Amino acid sequence: MPIFNFCELITACLIIHIHLSWSLPEIIKIGGLFDVTDQIKGAGKQETAFRYAVERINYNKDILPNSRLSAQIEKIAPRDSFHASKRVCHLLKSGVAALFGPESGTTSSHVQSICDALEIPHIETRWDPLHRREGYSINLYPSPQQISQAYLSVIKEFGWKSFTILYEDSAGLMRLQDLLKTPTDSDIKIVVKQLNSNDENKEILREVKQSGEIHIVLDCSHLRIHTLLKEAQAVGMMTAYHNYLITNLDLHLVDLEDFKYGGTNITSFRLVDPNNPIVQGVVRNWMLGEKRFPGRHFPENMLIKTETALMYDAVHLFAKALDELDKSQVITTKPLSCRGMETWQHGNSLVNYMKLIEMEGLTGKIKFDSKGLRTDFELEIVELKKDGLQKVGSWHDQYGIQFARNFTETYSEIVESLQNKTLVVTTIRSPPYSMYRESPERLVGNEAFEGYAIDLISEIAKILKFNYTFKWVDDGAYGYKNKETGEWNGLMGELLSQPPVADLAVSDLTITSERNEYIDFTLPFMKLGISILYQAPRKTPPAVFSFLDPFSPTVWLYVGGAYALISLTLFVIARFTPMEWVLLDPCDQAMERDEIEQELYVNQCLWWAWAAIMWMGCEVAPKAMSTRMVAGTWYLFTLVMVSTYTANLAASLTAETMVSPINSAKDLVEQTDIKYGCLGGGSTSRFFQNSDSLTYSMIWNYMSSHPDVFTKSNPEGIQRVVSASGGYAFFMESSSIEYHIERNCNLAKVGGELDQKSYGIGLRKNSPYTDQLNSAILQLQENGVLHKLKTKWWKQRGAKNCEAMRNAPKSAKPLTLANVSGAFVVLIVGMFASTTVAFIEFLWTTRKIFTTKNSDKLSQLKNEALCNFGRKGLKQNLGTLSMGKKEESLPSLPSRIIDSPSRSQYETSSESSRSEDGIPPIELLESTTVSPPVHTALKKSTLKRGDVPSPAKDSPATLRRVMMQTK
Repeated sequence: MPIFNFCELITACLIIHIHLSWSLPEIIKIGGLFDVTDQIKGAGKQETAFRYAVERINYNKDILPNSRLSAQIEKIAPRDSFHASKRVCHLLKSGVAALFGPESGTTSSHVQSICDALEIPHIETRWDPLHRREGYSINLYPSPQQISQAYLSVIKEFGWKSFTILYEDSAGLMRLQDLLKTPTDSDIKIVVKQLNSNDENKEILREVKQSGEIHIVLDCSHLRIHTLLKEAQAVGMMTAYHNYLITNLDLHLVDLEDFKYGGTNITSFRLVDPNNPIVQGVVRNWMLGEKRFPGRHFPENMLIKTETALMYDAVHLFAKALDELDKSQVITTKPLSCRGMETWQHGNSLVNYMKLIEMEGLTGKIKFDSKGLRTDFELEIVELKKDGLQKVGSWHDQYGIQFARNFTETYSEIVESLQNKTLVVTTIRSPPYSMYRESPERLVGNEAFEGYAIDLISEIAKILKFNYTFKWVDDGAYGYKNKETGEWNGLMGELLSQPPVADLAVSDLTITSERNEYIDFTLPFMKLGISILYQAPRKTPPAVFSFLDPFSPTVWLYVGGAYALISLTLFVIARFTPMEWVLLDPCDQAMERDEIEQELYVNQCLWWAWAAIMWMGCEVAPKAMSTRMVAGTWYLFTLVMVSTYTANLAASLTAETMVSPINSAKDLVEQTDIKYGCLGGGSTSRFFQNSDSLTYSMIWNYMSSHPDVFTKSNPEGIQRVVSASGGYAFFMESSSIEYHIERNCNLAKVGGELDQKSYGIGLRKNSPYTDQLNSAILQLQENGVLHKLKTKWWKQRGAKNCEAMRNAPKSAKPLTLANVSGAFVVLIVGMFASTTVAFIEFLWTTRKIFTTKNSDKLSQLKNEALCNFGRKGLKQNLGTLSMGKKEESLPSLPSRIIDSPSRSQYETSSESSRSEDGIPPIELLESTTVSPPVHTALKKSTLKRGDVPSPAKDSPATLRRVMMQTK
């Protein structure tokens, strides 16, 4: 048993001895090369970060538990390569396992070459323009290509169409190489200017300001940022309209207190978040550790520089890689000579392990690609707010840009920045948009302004809570671009001037594509179009035949046709119906025959119809039901037509007929008596100039060939229309026309709108207030405030109620057939109905024909009908009696006479002697023939009522008269 325990003890001792012989040395030296100028105020030293990182690793037993790191420090001049080489060789002789630094690019390249030759890992934390590393070099600083891509992503996200690059040295151009390539891939305009080596750059900044550029990319040391921003502030380039992208990753080290409340948009990137608890803990422990040394002083609120944090992470990366390498092989260190051929056999493995290590450091995730360049890292996007720099997004080398804020947050930030801010608003005298306030006292400031646009700005200011100051535009113009100089005048010029004269431009400023290229516009607060201002229509003298105006010519033609048709219809029905036939006057001595007649001849029918139209009486009147139906229909028709005519005639005589020589733009082109023009140099003239319409092109050709038709202002054009008395027409916006015609009833708007345009509030290009003003205008529109403002300034203030005068009764329009078609329908229906009734009356009267045994009933009906249309309205019996040369022909007795009650008084034959149709035979009539003298004597004799004539004594005519009287 003791022998067995002794053997185990020997084995354990051998294992321990072997492990100790394979483990790392107890002291591992690492070299740090630092510039002699490493005295960075307020940011600590890289040398201090290097020492502190070594102490933290030695204190942490999880990393290299059996070894300690020893920091070997060497100070070298920034550009002294020879001295740097000697210091590196000195460190190598001491047996260092890696070299850190230096910051200078010139000396760093020499150090790199020595490390590559001796296979010593070289770890850097500086910005390096190289796109790949050599075999024994590794750099924790992101590559220039990656940083440049981040800058380009932000500029594209902001939508910059142009910007100016201000760089300090040639290294800055290398950092911005991707930005400089942008114009070849897009239409972005870039201007590049190098800063002076001293702090006098105001002249350069003034040149940038005069160019009108408001987007600046600033690449310089963080030590110069504050000075350059102060110089920009002095020349007026630190306004709310200016945007700065600062490429330096150490903007958090700059005192930005003077620029927090100016509203300037300052954006930058950072690799180290000073608000990160881990970073704050490291800095706090660092400060506490440094206080142990009396000669070292650090500020209470020290901020860490990016390169310093990278140095801290680099030492930890080296320690972790060495610890991992120690687990797989025996590592030893040894002194090396710069003149010798011997190398460190573990250098290559250690560098490869560092490329494979992934860790979280002060600068975020640390990871490398196969080229030794940092990858899978994130840059924070920060902006200057009232509370200092704040993170608004991030950029990842693989996922691109992503902003953490949403639209609501951005909107709230800008609204907050607008509060209590005073904006300068330029305007132009143009009623009712902007006018002098009428007052017996002298008014100054905003009190001297009034109008629709003034109230609009006031309502917007209430919503966004900003202050404003109005000013009149200096040259009294809206804005026209000089093609030779490229400069704008008027309201446009004051928005684009350098230094800025105004923040906003409000009036009847038209939104056009050309203007929108240079300034921003809000959403339209009013929509309108170009129209024609001309003299109001004049009254016309009444025409000679104005009494015909109530009806259109078509209606008059139909009335005349109805008059002729109803007269003809009455005549035909009166002849056809038996009820209209009556006996002639029996006392008429001139009549030699017994005849019945009707009174409605053609001339009588025409006269009766005309009398009905004139509402007067007539000596003839219908008797039968059918003819009375015709008459009733005609009475109703004339009642409707005469009443309608009278009403429309009264309207025509009391109304005024207004005429205008022009009714459209086409009428202007087709005449030569009236001149026409518009405001010179405005959007209206450009509309005609650029129009493809033939009519509008002809208008522009006329105006351009007659320069005298252009005016310098809208009031001048209005006055010219008034004074020309119909000889001049003026093109202007329809909204302005509506305003002026409400105050001058002698003016009128002619025709419709020639185009569609809008008024908007003008702002400087890329103004931060555009979205907020748009939102305010939408609120005013939804709440009906814009409508109330227009009613106030168009319909109420100073209006003369010209609209009521224009709405007075005009000349009544002639009634067309569609207006009175119902009366004609009633008339036609009545005519058809009366014709039907007349036919029924005829059949009823001739019903005896159907009860006889005569087979030729149709012929008898035909003869009876034809008998009704005899000449001169006389109706005879069935035929004409032949009595010889000296005997008179006696007309046949109609059936209604034969059937009279007095028939028995003169019948001389028996019932069987009558014909089958009830008419006495010819023989009976011939037996009553008397000689002419007797016949004549009988005609002159007078029978009293009740006397019975004798057939032997009285003539046939006398007999018939007696029978008719008896009936």
